[in-house]
Amino acid sequence: MESSDAAPESALPDRPERRPLAPYLLSLPALALFAVLLLVPLVMTGLLSLNSFGFYTGIQDVWQLGNYIDIVTDDYFHEIFLRTFRIAVVVTLLCAVLGAPEAYILRRMRSPWRGLCLLVVLGPLLISVVSRTLGWALLFGSTGIINTGLLAVGLIATPIEFMYTETGVIIALTHVLVPFMVLSVWASLQRLDPQVENAALSLGAKPFTVLRRVVLPQVVPGILSGSIIVFALAASAFATPAIIGGRRLKVAATLAYDEFLNTLNWPLGAAIAILLLLANIVIIVGCNRLVERRYKQVFE
Repeated sequence: MESSDAAPESALPDRPERRPLAPYLLSLPALALFAVLLLVPLVMTGLLSLNSFGFYTGIQDVWQLGNYIDIVTDDYFHEIFLRTFRIAVVVTLLCAVLGAPEAYILRRMRSPWRGLCLLVVLGPLLISVVSRTLGWALLFGSTGIINTGLLAVGLIATPIEFMYTETGVIIALTHVLVPFMVLSVWASLQRLDPQVENAALSLGAKPFTVLRRVVLPQVVPGILSGSIIVFALAASAFATPAIIGGRRLKVAATLAYDEFLNTLNWPLGAAIAILLLLANIVIIVGCNRLVERRYKQVFE
């Protein structure tokens, strides 16, 4: 009986394993939406950046790299791109320094204070970026609350200039973006077992040693994820630099906006946007690789 049962199975020809098509078919709508809303505009912007522009002739359908050559060889554009990434780096560092400890303290809190403090930290995300930045503009003015308070207590003799300065833009962007860092670190801390900290303390480790050698390596992925989000948003931010920095302190996003809507030089504005995107990708991917290599054991 055993030999008769085994014969039909061995006689079956080897057929390639069929993969179900359902997952691919279900993902088609999302892929189509992604292509229409992101890839198509990017391709059209890239093609537009290759056209030439004349103040008397308008946009000319000529394929050339003149816009990119102008940006790469002109010190004016160098200064604006360096300022953009300088602000983004400082904002990212400040968000990491403020957001990571903030998320750790929130995790150590007990109910209901943890929920209330978390609502206070993340609540600003429910308010428009423009509204929050306009609030900072009111605080930063020469007669704003900050300068008025400092003058009243005698800490300064003349009002500090926050408006139209990098300092003002960095403070406002840090306030706008630090909730994203808190959220990323908070998600990493949810996977950290509190008993690991208690075990380290019971073995004689000091609290700072536990924080440095147990907690910090575990939250590195969260800090990295938050840094990527914050850096990308800070480097491409428009509303906050436009309101706080004004026209005296341009960044790449406000420069592209001016080229599109003020000078009507759409090809140059498109080239600035494409270079900003490429620079963001190179910096983010490079930093991601370096951190993953440094903390390889954490990501495995």
